[in-house]
Amino acid sequence: MRNLLLILMLVVTTLAVAETPAEKGLAIALEADNRDKGWQDSFAEMKMVLRNRHGEESVRQIRVTNLEMDNDGDKGLTVFDEPRDIKGTAFLSYSHALEPDEQWIFLPALKRVKRISSRNKSGPFMGSEFAYEDISSFEILKYSYLYLRDELVDGIDCYLLELRPEYAHSGYTKSHVWIDKAEYRNQKVAYYDRKNSLLKIQRFQDYRLYLDQFWRAHTVTMENQQNGKSTTLYWDNFKFRTGLTDEDFNKNDLKRQR
Repeated sequence: MRNLLLILMLVVTTLAVAETPAEKGLAIALEADNRDKGWQDSFAEMKMVLRNRHGEESVRQIRVTNLEMDNDGDKGLTVFDEPRDIKGTAFLSYSHALEPDEQWIFLPALKRVKRISSRNKSGPFMGSEFAYEDISSFEILKYSYLYLRDELVDGIDCYLLELRPEYAHSGYTKSHVWIDKAEYRNQKVAYYDRKNSLLKIQRFQDYRLYLDQFWRAHTVTMENQQNGKSTTLYWDNFKFRTGLTDEDFNKNDLKRQR
């Protein structure tokens, strides 16, 4: 029996050594993705704080709903409640894996719905440091993966992966993602522009657990390393499995979102 256990341990060790960085990177990404499946739909409130390089702030109050889709990317609806000049602005996104995401925005001042071009993924979302592609749902097939090394982030033991976009018109050549080993949550993401220079760093803080399974960061900050600006999202009032359906994510209803 002892010899059998030793043989099994040797086999497991050999397989672990033989695992390539690409295989390990994909396995880690799959585990992180699988741990966040089954929430069905969600609602949350969010305060978006934009800061310029001088530290001056502007604040926006937002409501966000999402619908989990089987065999496709998720659907998301973002509605702005404040300030008054952008109240009623509504953004709808249908995320996909390799097919271009479908995105529309209703601008009350223009009184019309505008489709976001799939070539405009790198454009800033509502003047923030988040690009349109940053707010699409994460889909495994959108990227290739490479495990780089283990590394600490603020004392948290993480896997460091390199992701490269597999979809067209990305504003990034790659991103480095730190995923904690304990719960497989993003702790930090570094984005590199088309010149392969560091562009932005995203940080996730104040994670809280919902339904005994789903972790959500309540503070998410995107810091632009090139222009000195930043955007922080303060999330609150998460609710899951509220009964939302496809009908709640219809582009023809964007004008009526209040």
